[in-house]
Amino acid sequence: MRATGTARQGVTFAVLACAAAAFAMLQSFVIPVLPTLQAAFGTTQGAATWILTACLLSAAVCTPIMGRIGDLVGRKRILVVTLVLLVAGSLLAAVADSIGVMIFARVVQGVGGGVLPLSFGIVRDEFPPEKVAASVGAIASLTAIGAGLGVVLTGPIVATLGYRWLFWFPLIVIGLTAVAAWLFVPEPPAGAGKVAAEERRDGPAAAGERSERGGIGWLPALFLTAWLVALLLALSFGPERGWLSPAIVALLAGAVAAGALWAAAESRARRPLIDLRMMRMTAVWTTNLVALLVGIGLFATFGFLPQLVQTPPEVGYGFGATVAESGMIIFPSCVTQVAVGLLNTRLERRLGGKALVVAGCLACAASMTAIAFAHHDAAPLYVASAVLGFGVGLSLSGLAGLIVTAVPAGQIGVASGMNANVRMIGGSIGAALMASIVQSSVDSGGPPAEWGYTTGFAVLGASYLLAGAAALLIPTATGRPLRQPATVPA
Repeated sequence: MRATGTARQGVTFAVLACAAAAFAMLQSFVIPVLPTLQAAFGTTQGAATWILTACLLSAAVCTPIMGRIGDLVGRKRILVVTLVLLVAGSLLAAVADSIGVMIFARVVQGVGGGVLPLSFGIVRDEFPPEKVAASVGAIASLTAIGAGLGVVLTGPIVATLGYRWLFWFPLIVIGLTAVAAWLFVPEPPAGAGKVAAEERRDGPAAAGERSERGGIGWLPALFLTAWLVALLLALSFGPERGWLSPAIVALLAGAVAAGALWAAAESRARRPLIDLRMMRMTAVWTTNLVALLVGIGLFATFGFLPQLVQTPPEVGYGFGATVAESGMIIFPSCVTQVAVGLLNTRLERRLGGKALVVAGCLACAASMTAIAFAHHDAAPLYVASAVLGFGVGLSLSGLAGLIVTAVPAGQIGVASGMNANVRMIGGSIGAALMASIVQSSVDSGGPPAEWGYTTGFAVLGASYLLAGAAALLIPTATGRPLRQPATVPA
């Protein structure tokens, strides 16, 4: 029986890892070809950037929702639904004939962010306690590895088959993963099953009341979407229209107002989307703060490092690299992330998750500093990329393990979804912020000035430094489950 259980865990882990990596690759495939997509659809650079930002924004909103639904009706079932929606979004993107259709397709793909909390929850349900932190950390690391591989593989795919195959390939892989998930991933305990058991024990009224408390908070989701959209629109169009223009000021004011309404709605909701009571727990809010700051740097780096090296050298910087060549700059980061993943369990046991996060953030900060000030030769960029992969691997695996072991089993979907959601929010803000800084250096429709990239990557380095400082606040002993908040059912 034990061998059978071990084999089942291995198959389950393989399916979950494939789902997480495929979603990450789908996010990053478009990054090196944004100029190609801009030309193909005859649109502006700002509109083309939303091909990336729309997916991150959708993921930021949908990640906690899908995690919560999985807690209620069964994580396996919702994982399969999420993968099917990813397939649908990929199909729509593959046949898109306008920028509007492409952006909508990317919004649908963003629902795939739910694979992270769902996968984390399945691991917590199915794996023995001593394997949970390492397994969750490995899946979290695979998201960064998948994002890096997506950037690396884009060039060869576009050169041989065209950009539409950036969506056909993921469609095939994710479709097969959905079938494997349906066939081989066991059905974990679900909220619906708990309600049925409670009904038999306590009666339908008590069970129904608990079910109501555990549902979805749609009003908070609406306000969360509103303030994120307003903020990202302001960051995207601020350099073009002027930061003091009425439209940008209105968007920023709207973001603040919607953010306040979101916080109020979450605090009062019987079914909060992001439980702010849980956020007040030290082990939770510190890991989420680190995730936000890491997310700011991670997606922006993958988005703009290829653009930096694609710039023609006649401008005074850049190498005039092709899409394939620019993707290879990211390849060392994939190698070092894989290496960290192989050593993750040993490092976690010897050093602890907190030490991994701090070391990872500092390594990422050093990498950003090198890119900002030593980008005139290729060799420093390859070294910086390798250091970045090392740092990202350490920080993401450490964060995932810390958040999973910090909360009771019944809240794993909510807590891990919250952490992944916060990282997606950081990624959305980071991508829009970096685009704003780089675009503000553009003069008379030409390429960005060098100072735009220098300033942008320096800002990303500062974000990683702040993340390292915030990681020092994470409690050392987070393996003991925290007391469960009253607003979230066990």
